Amino acid sequence: MKTAIKLLLIILVFATVVSTWSAAEDMGADLYKTKCAYCHGADGKGDTAAGKKMRVKDLGSAEVQAKSDADLNAIISSGKAPMPGYKGKLSAAQIASLVKYIRTLKK
Repeated sequence: MKTAIKLLLIILVFATVVSTWSAAEDMGADLYKTKCAYCHGADGKGDTAAGKKMRVKDLGSAEVQAKSDADLNAIISSGKAPMPGYKGKLSAAQIASLVKYIRTLKK
């Protein structure tokens, strides 16, 4: 009986963790669509009129993907010309979710 309860608790903890990861990914995707896709495009390639004009980076490129999570977090927070910074406009958790989403754009 004790073993069954322990197993059930482990399964519940695992399910909670997995659902939290999924929610964070969904939040990152939603934020990306509203805050980033206008310039970077739905696929992150930067093939939009605004992206081409500003010469934005392809977020799936080796150059961008080689940056650390901390570097991407700093760029999103502080901005990098011509991109505005989002510190104070997005929470730390929202910015972290964007970094996770950018990782999904890897080629």
